[in-house]
Amino acid sequence: MTRALSTRTENIAASLTVAIDTLAKQMIAEGKDVVSLGAGEPDFPTPKPIRDAACNAINEGKTRYTAPVGILEVRKAVCDKLKRDNGLDYAPEQIIMTSGAKHAVFNALAALINPGDEVIIPAPYWVTYPELVKWLGGRPVFVQAGIENDFKITAAQLEAAVTERTKAILINNPCNPTGSVYTRDELAALAKVIVEKDIYCISDEVYEYFVYNGAFTSIACFEGMPERSIVINGFSKSHCMTGWRIGYDAAPAPIAKIIGKIQGQATHHPSNIAQYAALGALQMGMGEVEKMQAAFRKRRDFMVSQASRILGTPVAAPAGAFYLFAPVAKYYGKKTPAGTTVSGSIDFCKYLLETQGLAIVPGAAFGDDTCVRFSYAASDETLAKACERFEKGILGLHE
Repeated sequence: MTRALSTRTENIAASLTVAIDTLAKQMIAEGKDVVSLGAGEPDFPTPKPIRDAACNAINEGKTRYTAPVGILEVRKAVCDKLKRDNGLDYAPEQIIMTSGAKHAVFNALAALINPGDEVIIPAPYWVTYPELVKWLGGRPVFVQAGIENDFKITAAQLEAAVTERTKAILINNPCNPTGSVYTRDELAALAKVIVEKDIYCISDEVYEYFVYNGAFTSIACFEGMPERSIVINGFSKSHCMTGWRIGYDAAPAPIAKIIGKIQGQATHHPSNIAQYAALGALQMGMGEVEKMQAAFRKRRDFMVSQASRILGTPVAAPAGAFYLFAPVAKYYGKKTPAGTTVSGSIDFCKYLLETQGLAIVPGAAFGDDTCVRFSYAASDETLAKACERFEKGILGLHE
Protein backbone atom coordinates (compact mmCIF):
# COMPACT_ATOMS: atom_id res chain seq x y z
CA MET A 1 0.00 0.00 0.00
CA THR A 2 1.24 3.51 -0.79
CA ARG A 3 -1.36 5.55 1.08
CA ALA A 4 0.08 7.45 4.03
CA LEU A 5 -0.51 6.23 7.55
CA SER A 6 -1.60 8.55 10.36
CA THR A 7 1.00 11.29 10.63
CA ARG A 8 -0.46 12.31 13.98
CA THR A 9 0.34 8.85 15.32
CA GLU A 10 3.64 8.47 13.51
CA ASN A 11 4.88 11.73 15.04
CA ILE A 12 4.51 10.66 18.67
CA ALA A 13 7.55 9.11 20.33
CA ALA A 14 7.59 5.58 21.66
CA SER A 15 7.90 5.24 25.43
CA LEU A 16 11.61 5.05 26.26
CA THR A 17 10.92 3.45 29.65
CA VAL A 18 8.94 0.67 27.96
CA ALA A 19 11.63 0.32 25.29
CA ILE A 20 14.43 -0.04 27.84
CA ASP A 21 12.48 -2.52 29.95
CA THR A 22 11.63 -4.55 26.83
CA LEU A 23 15.26 -4.54 25.69
CA ALA A 24 16.48 -5.61 29.14
CA LYS A 25 13.99 -8.49 29.22
CA GLN A 26 15.02 -9.52 25.71
CA MET A 27 18.70 -9.53 26.71
CA ILE A 28 17.89 -11.63 29.79
CA ALA A 29 15.92 -14.07 27.62
CA GLU A 30 19.00 -14.35 25.39
CA GLY A 31 21.03 -15.42 28.42
CA LYS A 32 22.80 -12.12 29.03
CA ASP A 33 23.52 -10.92 32.54
CA VAL A 34 21.37 -7.81 32.99
CA VAL A 35 20.24 -5.98 36.10
CA SER A 36 17.23 -3.82 35.28
CA LEU A 37 16.05 -0.85 37.30
CA GLY A 38 14.16 0.56 34.34
CA ALA A 39 10.52 -0.30 35.00
CA GLY A 40 8.45 1.21 37.80
CA GLU A 41 7.01 -2.13 38.85
CA PRO A 42 6.88 -3.30 42.48
CA ASP A 43 8.56 -6.67 42.91
CA PHE A 44 6.02 -7.88 45.48
CA PRO A 45 3.19 -10.28 44.57
CA THR A 46 -0.39 -9.06 44.27
CA PRO A 47 -1.84 -9.50 47.80
CA LYS A 48 -3.94 -12.62 48.38
CA PRO A 49 -7.24 -10.82 49.16
CA ILE A 50 -7.05 -9.22 45.72
CA ARG A 51 -6.30 -12.50 43.97
CA ASP A 52 -9.11 -14.18 45.88
CA ALA A 53 -11.58 -11.46 44.88
CA ALA A 54 -10.66 -11.98 41.22
CA CYS A 55 -10.96 -15.77 41.44
CA ASN A 56 -14.32 -15.47 43.18
CA ALA A 57 -15.58 -13.20 40.41
CA ILE A 58 -14.58 -15.77 37.80
CA ASN A 59 -16.09 -18.67 39.70
CA GLU A 60 -19.31 -16.74 40.27
CA GLY A 61 -19.66 -16.10 36.55
CA LYS A 62 -19.21 -12.32 36.71
CA THR A 63 -17.89 -12.30 33.17
CA ARG A 64 -20.57 -10.50 31.15
CA TYR A 65 -20.61 -6.97 29.77
CA THR A 66 -21.11 -4.28 32.37
CA ALA A 67 -21.55 -0.49 32.09
CA PRO A 68 -18.86 1.28 30.01
CA VAL A 69 -17.94 3.46 33.01
CA GLY A 70 -17.47 0.46 35.30
CA ILE A 71 -19.29 -1.64 37.86
CA LEU A 72 -21.41 0.46 40.22
CA GLU A 73 -20.25 -1.37 43.36
CA VAL A 74 -16.63 -0.69 42.47
CA ARG A 75 -17.28 2.98 41.68
CA LYS A 76 -19.04 3.39 45.03
CA ALA A 77 -15.99 1.92 46.76
CA VAL A 78 -13.76 4.39 44.91
CA CYS A 79 -15.97 7.24 46.17
CA ASP A 80 -15.58 5.92 49.72
CA LYS A 81 -11.80 5.82 49.29
CA LEU A 82 -11.62 9.37 47.92
CA LYS A 83 -13.69 10.65 50.85
CA ARG A 84 -11.76 8.69 53.48
CA ASP A 85 -8.21 9.27 52.24
CA ASN A 86 -8.46 12.59 50.41
CA GLY A 87 -11.49 14.44 51.79
CA LEU A 88 -13.02 14.56 48.30
CA ASP A 89 -16.76 14.22 47.66
CA TYR A 90 -17.69 12.29 44.53
CA ALA A 91 -20.81 10.49 43.39
CA PRO A 92 -20.49 7.16 41.54
CA GLU A 93 -21.49 8.79 38.24
CA GLN A 94 -18.32 10.90 38.50
CA ILE A 95 -16.06 7.84 38.55
CA ILE A 96 -14.95 6.04 35.38
CA MET A 97 -13.03 2.77 35.78
CA THR A 98 -10.24 2.49 33.22
CA SER A 99 -7.70 0.01 31.89
CA GLY A 100 -4.91 1.38 34.07
CA ALA A 101 -4.03 4.92 35.13
CA LYS A 102 -2.39 5.57 31.76
CA HIS A 103 -5.76 5.01 30.13
CA ALA A 104 -7.29 7.39 32.68
CA VAL A 105 -4.80 10.09 31.65
CA PHE A 106 -5.72 9.58 28.00
CA ASN A 107 -9.43 9.84 28.84
CA ALA A 108 -8.93 13.09 30.73
CA LEU A 109 -6.94 14.70 27.93
CA ALA A 110 -9.35 13.43 25.26
CA ALA A 111 -12.25 15.03 27.12
CA LEU A 112 -10.52 18.44 27.32
CA ILE A 113 -8.29 19.08 24.32
CA ASN A 114 -9.26 20.86 21.13
CA PRO A 115 -6.70 21.34 18.34
CA GLY A 116 -4.14 23.95 19.36
CA ASP A 117 -4.96 23.90 23.08
CA GLU A 118 -1.97 24.18 25.37
CA VAL A 119 -1.39 21.86 28.32
CA ILE A 120 1.19 22.91 30.88
CA ILE A 121 3.43 20.05 31.99
CA PRO A 122 6.04 20.52 34.76
CA ALA A 123 9.36 19.01 33.75
CA PRO A 124 10.73 16.48 34.58
CA TYR A 125 7.56 14.66 33.57
CA TRP A 126 6.35 11.13 32.97
CA VAL A 127 7.19 10.20 29.39
CA THR A 128 3.59 9.59 28.30
CA TYR A 129 2.15 13.02 29.11
CA PRO A 130 3.48 15.15 26.23
CA GLU A 131 3.02 12.41 23.65
CA LEU A 132 -0.67 12.02 24.49
CA VAL A 133 -1.17 15.79 24.37
CA LYS A 134 0.40 15.92 20.91
CA TRP A 135 -1.51 12.89 19.70
CA LEU A 136 -4.79 14.56 20.63
CA GLY A 137 -3.90 17.75 18.75
CA GLY A 138 -2.75 19.82 21.70
CA ARG A 139 0.57 21.49 22.43
CA PRO A 140 2.58 20.57 25.52
CA VAL A 141 4.10 23.59 27.29
CA PHE A 142 6.95 22.59 29.57
CA VAL A 143 7.75 24.48 32.76
CA GLN A 144 11.16 23.44 34.03
CA ALA A 145 11.33 22.43 37.69
CA GLY A 146 15.04 22.38 38.45
CA ILE A 147 16.94 20.30 40.96
CA GLU A 148 17.52 23.46 43.00
CA ASN A 149 13.76 23.59 43.73
CA ASP A 150 13.46 19.85 44.36
CA PHE A 151 12.03 19.45 40.83
CA LYS A 152 8.82 21.32 41.73
CA ILE A 153 7.40 24.33 39.92
CA THR A 154 6.24 27.44 41.73
CA ALA A 155 2.96 29.31 41.47
CA ALA A 156 4.85 32.19 39.83
CA GLN A 157 6.19 29.85 37.13
CA LEU A 158 2.71 28.49 36.49
CA GLU A 159 1.20 31.96 36.23
CA ALA A 160 3.87 33.04 33.76
CA ALA A 161 3.22 30.00 31.57
CA VAL A 162 -0.55 30.49 31.19
CA THR A 163 -1.71 31.99 27.90
CA GLU A 164 -5.06 32.44 26.16
CA ARG A 165 -4.57 28.96 24.67
CA THR A 166 -3.95 27.21 28.00
CA LYS A 167 -6.56 24.53 28.68
CA ALA A 168 -5.04 22.66 31.62
CA ILE A 169 -2.06 21.79 33.74
CA LEU A 170 -1.09 18.14 34.14
CA ILE A 171 0.70 17.41 37.40
CA ASN A 172 2.06 14.18 38.85
CA ASN A 173 2.21 14.18 42.65
CA PRO A 174 4.21 12.30 43.92
CA CYS A 175 6.28 12.57 40.78
CA ASN A 176 7.69 10.01 38.42
CA PRO A 177 10.66 10.31 37.73
CA THR A 178 11.88 12.56 40.56
CA GLY A 179 10.03 11.32 43.63
CA SER A 180 9.21 14.93 44.53
CA VAL A 181 6.07 15.62 46.56
CA TYR A 182 4.29 18.98 46.67
CA THR A 183 3.45 20.20 50.16
CA ARG A 184 -0.03 21.37 51.07
CA ASP A 185 1.10 25.02 50.95
CA GLU A 186 2.73 24.56 47.54
CA LEU A 187 -0.42 22.96 46.17
CA ALA A 188 -2.59 25.72 47.65
CA ALA A 189 -0.48 28.31 45.81
CA LEU A 190 -0.78 26.41 42.52
CA ALA A 191 -4.52 25.95 43.04
CA LYS A 192 -4.96 29.69 43.55
CA VAL A 193 -3.42 30.35 40.11
CA ILE A 194 -5.44 27.57 38.48
CA VAL A 195 -8.69 29.02 39.81
CA GLU A 196 -7.78 32.62 38.97
CA LYS A 197 -6.77 31.67 35.42
CA ASP A 198 -9.82 29.41 35.07
CA ILE A 199 -7.98 26.40 33.66
CA TYR A 200 -8.39 22.70 34.31
CA CYS A 201 -6.09 20.51 36.37
CA ILE A 202 -5.36 16.86 35.67
CA SER A 203 -3.77 15.43 38.81
CA ASP A 204 -2.08 12.02 38.49
CA GLU A 205 -1.94 10.71 42.06
CA VAL A 206 -1.05 7.08 41.40
CA TYR A 207 1.86 7.17 43.91
CA GLU A 208 -0.14 8.78 46.72
CA TYR A 209 0.48 5.96 49.23
CA PHE A 210 4.25 6.23 48.81
CA VAL A 211 4.93 9.48 50.65
CA TYR A 212 7.71 9.04 53.20
CA ASN A 213 7.34 12.17 55.31
CA GLY A 214 4.07 13.84 56.21
CA ALA A 215 0.66 13.34 54.65
CA PHE A 216 -0.37 13.35 51.01
CA THR A 217 -2.67 16.14 49.83
CA SER A 218 -4.74 16.08 46.65
CA ILE A 219 -4.83 19.40 44.80
CA ALA A 220 -8.53 18.77 44.15
CA CYS A 221 -9.34 19.49 47.82
CA PHE A 222 -8.86 23.27 47.61
CA GLU A 223 -11.62 25.81 47.10
CA GLY A 224 -12.62 26.14 43.47
CA MET A 225 -10.72 23.00 42.44
CA PRO A 226 -13.35 20.20 42.51
CA GLU A 227 -15.18 21.63 39.50
CA ARG A 228 -11.98 21.97 37.44
CA SER A 229 -9.96 18.91 38.54
CA ILE A 230 -9.72 15.42 37.10
CA VAL A 231 -8.07 13.09 39.59
CA ILE A 232 -6.22 10.09 38.17
CA ASN A 233 -5.43 7.05 40.27
CA GLY A 234 -5.08 3.30 40.06
CA PHE A 235 -3.91 0.10 41.70
CA SER A 236 -0.79 -0.86 39.73
CA LYS A 237 1.74 0.67 42.11
CA SER A 238 -0.06 0.71 45.46
CA HIS A 239 -1.35 -2.86 45.28
CA CYS A 240 1.19 -4.55 42.97
CA MET A 241 -1.36 -4.87 40.17
CA THR A 242 0.63 -3.66 37.15
CA GLY A 243 -0.56 -6.48 34.90
CA TRP A 244 -4.19 -6.22 35.99
CA ARG A 245 -4.57 -2.87 34.19
CA ILE A 246 -7.09 -1.09 36.39
CA GLY A 247 -7.37 2.59 37.31
CA TYR A 248 -9.92 5.39 37.32
CA ASP A 249 -10.82 8.97 36.53
CA ALA A 250 -12.66 11.05 39.15
CA ALA A 251 -14.08 14.10 37.39
CA PRO A 252 -16.72 16.84 37.51
CA ALA A 253 -20.03 15.39 36.31
CA PRO A 254 -20.03 17.06 32.83
CA ILE A 255 -16.50 15.83 32.13
CA ALA A 256 -17.24 12.37 33.53
CA LYS A 257 -20.17 12.14 31.11
CA ILE A 258 -17.89 12.93 28.17
CA ILE A 259 -15.30 10.39 29.35
CA GLY A 260 -18.06 7.80 29.61
CA LYS A 261 -18.99 8.53 26.00
CA ILE A 262 -15.36 8.14 24.91
CA GLN A 263 -15.04 4.85 26.72
CA GLY A 264 -18.35 3.56 25.38
CA GLN A 265 -17.03 3.93 21.84
CA ALA A 266 -13.35 3.10 22.38
CA THR A 267 -12.81 0.37 24.95
CA HIS A 268 -16.10 -0.15 26.79
CA HIS A 269 -15.45 -1.12 30.42
CA PRO A 270 -12.17 -2.51 31.72
CA SER A 271 -12.01 -6.19 32.60
CA ASN A 272 -14.68 -7.20 35.10
CA ILE A 273 -12.19 -9.48 36.83
CA ALA A 274 -9.74 -6.60 37.27
CA GLN A 275 -12.55 -4.42 38.61
CA TYR A 276 -13.54 -6.99 41.22
CA ALA A 277 -9.86 -7.37 42.09
CA ALA A 278 -9.75 -3.59 42.60
CA LEU A 279 -12.78 -3.88 44.87
CA GLY A 280 -10.83 -6.44 46.89
CA ALA A 281 -7.95 -3.96 47.11
CA LEU A 282 -10.24 -1.18 48.31
CA GLN A 283 -11.75 -3.41 50.98
CA MET A 284 -8.65 -5.17 52.32
CA GLY A 285 -7.18 -2.42 54.49
CA MET A 286 -3.77 -0.79 54.28
CA GLY A 287 -1.55 -3.33 56.02
CA GLU A 288 0.10 -4.69 52.86
CA VAL A 289 0.55 -1.21 51.41
CA GLU A 290 2.23 0.00 54.60
CA LYS A 291 4.63 -2.97 54.52
CA MET A 292 5.56 -2.04 50.96
CA GLN A 293 6.07 1.58 51.90
CA ALA A 294 8.44 0.55 54.71
CA ALA A 295 10.40 -1.65 52.30
CA PHE A 296 10.63 1.14 49.74
CA ARG A 297 11.80 3.60 52.40
CA LYS A 298 14.63 1.23 53.32
CA ARG A 299 15.55 0.75 49.68
CA ARG A 300 15.38 4.49 49.04
CA ASP A 301 17.81 5.16 51.89
CA PHE A 302 20.20 2.53 50.54
CA MET A 303 20.11 3.96 47.03
CA VAL A 304 20.57 7.54 48.23
CA SER A 305 23.56 6.50 50.33
CA GLN A 306 25.17 4.52 47.52
CA ALA A 307 24.50 7.11 44.81
CA SER A 308 25.91 9.90 46.98
CA ARG A 309 29.06 7.87 47.63
CA ILE A 310 29.55 6.81 44.00
CA LEU A 311 28.85 10.24 42.53
CA GLY A 312 30.89 12.02 45.19
CA THR A 313 28.13 14.53 45.90
CA PRO A 314 25.03 14.39 48.12
CA VAL A 315 21.93 13.12 46.33
CA ALA A 316 18.66 14.32 47.86
CA ALA A 317 16.31 11.64 49.14
CA PRO A 318 13.06 11.53 47.14
CA ALA A 319 10.03 12.35 49.27
CA GLY A 320 7.74 9.89 47.49
CA ALA A 321 7.21 7.26 44.77
CA PHE A 322 10.04 4.75 44.27
CA TYR A 323 12.50 6.47 41.94
CA LEU A 324 15.89 8.11 42.36
CA PHE A 325 16.61 10.85 39.83
CA ALA A 326 20.37 11.25 40.06
CA PRO A 327 22.46 14.02 38.47
CA VAL A 328 25.18 12.66 36.17
CA ALA A 329 25.94 15.60 33.83
CA LYS A 330 29.48 15.95 35.21
CA TYR A 331 30.33 12.75 33.29
CA TYR A 332 29.24 14.15 29.94
CA GLY A 333 32.21 14.78 27.69
CA LYS A 334 34.15 11.86 29.15
CA LYS A 335 35.08 8.81 27.11
CA THR A 336 34.18 5.17 27.51
CA PRO A 337 36.91 2.48 27.45
CA ALA A 338 36.00 1.99 23.77
CA GLY A 339 36.77 5.66 23.09
CA THR A 340 33.17 6.84 22.61
CA THR A 341 32.32 10.24 24.06
CA VAL A 342 29.34 10.36 26.44
CA SER A 343 27.35 13.36 25.23
CA GLY A 344 24.18 13.05 27.33
CA SER A 345 21.97 10.82 29.43
CA ILE A 346 21.05 8.53 26.52
CA ASP A 347 24.72 7.83 25.75
CA PHE A 348 25.38 7.40 29.46
CA CYS A 349 22.63 4.78 29.89
CA LYS A 350 23.55 3.02 26.65
CA TYR A 351 27.14 2.72 27.88
CA LEU A 352 26.02 1.22 31.21
CA LEU A 353 23.72 -1.29 29.52
CA GLU A 354 26.27 -2.40 26.93
CA THR A 355 29.30 -2.63 29.22
CA GLN A 356 27.88 -3.35 32.67
CA GLY A 357 24.52 -4.96 31.94
CA LEU A 358 22.76 -2.23 33.94
CA ALA A 359 19.44 -0.92 32.62
CA ILE A 360 18.34 2.51 33.89
CA VAL A 361 16.40 5.27 32.14
CA PRO A 362 17.99 8.43 30.70
CA GLY A 363 16.65 11.72 32.03
CA ALA A 364 16.17 12.91 28.46
CA ALA A 365 13.08 10.70 28.35
CA PHE A 366 11.58 12.84 31.12
CA GLY A 367 12.63 16.26 29.86
CA ASP A 368 15.81 16.63 31.95
CA ASP A 369 18.97 15.41 30.23
CA THR A 370 21.16 16.07 33.28
CA CYS A 371 19.89 13.08 35.27
CA VAL A 372 19.14 9.36 35.08
CA ARG A 373 16.31 7.47 36.77
CA PHE A 374 16.74 4.41 38.96
CA SER A 375 13.64 2.48 40.03
CA TYR A 376 14.17 1.02 43.48
CA ALA A 377 11.04 -1.15 43.21
CA ALA A 378 13.39 -4.13 43.17
CA SER A 379 14.87 -6.57 45.68
CA ASP A 380 17.71 -5.58 48.02
CA GLU A 381 19.99 -8.00 46.19
CA THR A 382 19.14 -6.49 42.80
CA LEU A 383 19.75 -2.95 44.09
CA ALA A 384 23.13 -3.95 45.53
CA LYS A 385 24.16 -5.48 42.18
CA ALA A 386 22.96 -2.40 40.34
CA CYS A 387 25.05 -0.09 42.51
CA GLU A 388 28.14 -2.24 41.99
CA ARG A 389 27.67 -2.06 38.23
CA PHE A 390 26.92 1.66 38.33
CA GLU A 391 30.13 2.33 40.24
CA LYS A 392 32.18 0.13 37.91
CA GLY A 393 30.74 1.95 34.91
CA ILE A 394 31.50 5.35 36.41
CA LEU A 395 35.09 4.33 37.15
CA GLY A 396 35.51 3.17 33.55
CA LEU A 397 34.97 6.68 32.16
CA HIS A 398 37.99 8.89 31.53
CA GLU A 399 38.93 12.30 30.18
